[in-house]
Formats: sequence, C-alpha cells, structure tokens
Amino acid sequence: MEYLVLGFFTGISLILAIGAQNIFVIEQGLKKQHVFIICLICSLSDLILIFLGIFLFHYFNQYFNSLIELILNLFLILFLIHFIYKKIKSHYSDFNFNIEQNNISKLNIIFKTLGFTYLNPHVYSDTVFFLGNFSKNYLLNQKILFGVGASIASFLFFFILGYLSNYLSEYAKSKIVWRVINIFIIGFMTVLILFIIKEIL
Repeated sequence: MEYLVLGFFTGISLILAIGAQNIFVIEQGLKKQHVFIICLICSLSDLILIFLGIFLFHYFNQYFNSLIELILNLFLILFLIHFIYKKIKSHYSDFNFNIEQNNISKLNIIFKTLGFTYLNPHVYSDTVFFLGNFSKNYLLNQKILFGVGASIASFLFFFILGYLSNYLSEYAKSKIVWRVINIFIIGFMTVLILFIIKEIL
C-alpha cells in the first residue's frame, strides 16, 4: 500500500504544474467543450507512458551495473533540480486563460489533445524517464502498485481539472493558488532528491 501512496503523491507532484497541457484542459473545461474526451485522452496517455517507463526500466535494469545506476541517479537528481528551478520561476509567470467560446469538432479536439500530450517533451520526461527511473529498484509488484498510484493521480487530476474548472475558474486563474501548489511541489521534490542521495550513499 505504501508504494501505491508513494506513486500517487509522486504522480500528483509531477502533474500539478502550469504547462501547456493543463492550460488547455482548463480552457476547454471553462468552455464546456468535449471535456470527457479531453480528460480521458490525457489520463489514458499518462497511464500508458507511466507503465511503459516502469517496464522499460524493469527490463533494462538487469543490464545495469553499479556505475550506470549511479550515472542514472545523478541525471535524475539533475532533472529534479531543474524541475524545482522551473517551478520557482513559474511563481513569477503570467498565464492567459482564453475563455472565448467557439465551436470545435470532436475530431479536431481529439487531434488537438493528442498534440498537447504527445508533442510535449515534459510528458515523456515526467512519466517514462522520471517515474520509470525512480521505481527501477522496486520489486515487480511494488512497481505495479507505484504505477497504479501514479495513474490514479493522473485520472483524478485531469477529470477534476476539466469538470470543475468552470466552477473554480476564478481560483484556477489565481497566481496565489498556483504559487501554493508550486510550493508543495518544490517541497516534495526536494524530499525526493534527499531520498535518492540517501540511496546512493
């Protein structure tokens, strides 16, 4: 159960960031346009990429020696430091939520959602690289629980973001709210860095 909870909070920390995909989900939620399809595509995509990363690292981990594992952990620490740096910078960023109503076809919205998802390099770094690398030393059943927890976080986040954005639009556009969220992310990611350093030592 602890790996399920760890996966959930790790996943939610990664996904709770102001990025193009989340802004797109909020905008479409405010417009009430194809919200279910958008949330489903984003959530399923995360699930697929999370388990792709977990099983790729599970398969290749048997070929890793201690030196390669050390190098990967160092890259992981550098990635987390960069991630935290981006979160700190986002405190001072301005975001434009365009809520102008317009008609858009279901096919168009599907392609647009896929574009925001699979053309976003952060999606791969967060799911395939980070979650796969972070869980590489777990037992198989622990990895699965970790992946399920992270996937649950994605489903909850996207569907809540999409369906409640209309009611929480004023709060969603508030810099103060996003800064509080980013403080949580920065704190949790800092703990992860300390955890990885402890594993190395």
